[in-house]
Amino acid sequence: MDSETKATHASSFGAAATAYAEHRPDYAHAAVRWALEPAPGARVLDLGAGTGKLTATLSRLGADVVAVEPDPAMLAELRRALPGVRALPGSAEAIPLPDGSVDAVVAGNAMHWFDMAVAGPEIARVLAPGGVLAGLWNTMDDAVDWVAGLARVSGSAAIGPRDTPGSWRAGTAAMHLPAGGGPACFGSPEQELFPHGQTRTAASLVATLGTRAGVLVMPDEERRALLDRVHAFLTSRPETAHGEFTLPLLTGVLRVRKV
Repeated sequence: MDSETKATHASSFGAAATAYAEHRPDYAHAAVRWALEPAPGARVLDLGAGTGKLTATLSRLGADVVAVEPDPAMLAELRRALPGVRALPGSAEAIPLPDGSVDAVVAGNAMHWFDMAVAGPEIARVLAPGGVLAGLWNTMDDAVDWVAGLARVSGSAAIGPRDTPGSWRAGTAAMHLPAGGGPACFGSPEQELFPHGQTRTAASLVATLGTRAGVLVMPDEERRALLDRVHAFLTSRPETAHGEFTLPLLTGVLRVRKV
């Protein structure tokens, strides 16, 4: 994806902030605990926090969390949902926090949007010694037959890079900060996957896929046609045609430690 296309996709979420908040899944608690496990303390920055899906989990797990989000509509939704959380405008490339002020920086389905050449030094700046950087992504478990079929019907706009476990491992393996250079060094990256799930209906899963960046930037007619195909597939499958079902997910975590 070239830089202009990436910027267009990254800025697409604000128009769908309410739907994003309603339909996107949270993150497996075990995955969040593992992400934070090596951190020296409980001060956590949720970077690119969106509407607060990961922020809420961090708060429930007892972290002292501050959220930073560049999109005004997403930030407004986060503040509405989590009025007790400190939430600031800012970005990975310009973090509005002092040097060494957090023990962990986490990003939920967001790190792939960062310009790491700029964001890397900024993240290193705000991390305390021994601090942890962790990216989390929810992936669909395509080892399940109907999920694999959904991926085929949906195409790459709706279920793209990093959205299934295999593509996530390959797509994030090198998405860590360089081991040398810059204001700090980071250790070797670690990847881990954790079982998760989300209760959906055919209609609400279609709505979830409608919040994906690749779908949001489609022309209206093309987007409607895609979502109609997905709905037709889901209502044709016995696993998903009648009422609620569990969408099988795996929360993937990529973490590195500042050394």
